Amino acid sequence: MSAAAEPAFSKRSIIALAVALAVCFAASAIGGALTRPNLDWYATLTKPGFAPPNAVFPIVWTLLYAMMAVAAWLVWRARADASDKKTALVWFGIQLAINVLWSFAFFFMHSPAYGFGVIMALIVAILITLILFDRVSRPAALMLIPYLLWVGFAAGLNFTIWVLNSGYDFSQQAA
Repeated sequence: MSAAAEPAFSKRSIIALAVALAVCFAASAIGGALTRPNLDWYATLTKPGFAPPNAVFPIVWTLLYAMMAVAAWLVWRARADASDKKTALVWFGIQLAINVLWSFAFFFMHSPAYGFGVIMALIVAILITLILFDRVSRPAALMLIPYLLWVGFAAGLNFTIWVLNSGYDFSQQAA
């Protein structure tokens, strides 16, 4: 049985959007709190030529967190089975928690290796969330695609940083 869509500009809907924004930007704030004190460590790492300047990250993440919040709100207010919406939003929360866990693993623990493991789990969680969102709201799912693409890029960056800073001498493997 389909639930009725919540009108976009009702008081309840506006509160739901504010909650979605607050939750997403709380995750951003936690990730930032784990990252900022460790930027000096990050500066010491060897990075590939495709690594963006540090100033790019807060701009991109602000846009992505806003889009994620709107996507979650679209799922919340969609005409869809309540159980499907709940499952999609639970997975949204799971991927958001894994997103924060990446900042802990990579920056707080100073571990590109752990960070890479976490970011691979994050990609899987985003894919599951995107599929579940698509069952409820195609526009919501489409809003997660830039996030998935950025995290895919970040995974490549994370992996390359891990390799470049592993201390392993790859030149000795030429035979």
